[in-house]
Amino acid sequence: MAMKLKDLDETQAPLLDHLVELRKRLVRAVLALAVAFGICLYFADPILGFLVQPLKDSFPDGEGQLIFTRLYEVFFVEIKVALFAGFCFSFPIIANQLWAFVAPGLYAREKKAFLPFLIATPILFASGAALAYYLVMPTAFAWFIGFEGEAGGLEIEALPTANEYLSLVMQFILAFGLSFLLPVLLMLLNRAGIFSRAQLAGIRRYFIVLCFVLGAILTPAEPVSQFMLAVPLYLLFEGSLLLMYFSEKRDAKEKAEREAEEASGEVAATEEATSES
Repeated sequence: MAMKLKDLDETQAPLLDHLVELRKRLVRAVLALAVAFGICLYFADPILGFLVQPLKDSFPDGEGQLIFTRLYEVFFVEIKVALFAGFCFSFPIIANQLWAFVAPGLYAREKKAFLPFLIATPILFASGAALAYYLVMPTAFAWFIGFEGEAGGLEIEALPTANEYLSLVMQFILAFGLSFLLPVLLMLLNRAGIFSRAQLAGIRRYFIVLCFVLGAILTPAEPVSQFMLAVPLYLLFEGSLLLMYFSEKRDAKEKAEREAEEASGEVAATEEATSES
């Protein structure tokens, strides 16, 4: 009985080691987020000023304002700004801790295959967020503000609240940032053997419809931002197919080289055995 308990403890030891390692990585990730949050909270006003710039540029000079309808609203807006910016700035460290936890369990070839996806993820997310900030939001806000005017003798004026505006900005940035990770997702599915390039190419027409559906769901569903999300999504899809083509071509070449080396090794071993006999 004692021997059985000892064997059970030995089988649990690796699991406990993994849990300890996971806790260490999570603590470091949370600390990185907390430090970034504290720094961003100190600079919350400049960060908020940066985020409101697309709205400011959409109004005529000297016009436009953000209002708050609850006394505590601006305080919580600054908390949300600091948390959102803190996560964006600490994401490379969080991703690094995730990689440090997963990497020891991977073979060298798996590490080599997975590392480009780890590097591409923040770059693609930042590219999508930049597209949303510098192109999509100014265009969409100008379209929204274009509805100002007069109706029935009453003036219609845009008076967005700080909380609603920040929520809209976060929606745009997250929608475009996460959507730009599509190549990473498709390439991982392809590398895992779940989908082949031919299968994905066969659903191209359906994916075009899906792009506009996602554009309607992830954006405020007005036609400008919906179209400006759907088009990059489709281009990223086609780019992923192109990357899969080169990846499959390279894999086929490496496989042929390995088979040739194995065949030559078998021939050499046969010749050596024949000469010895």
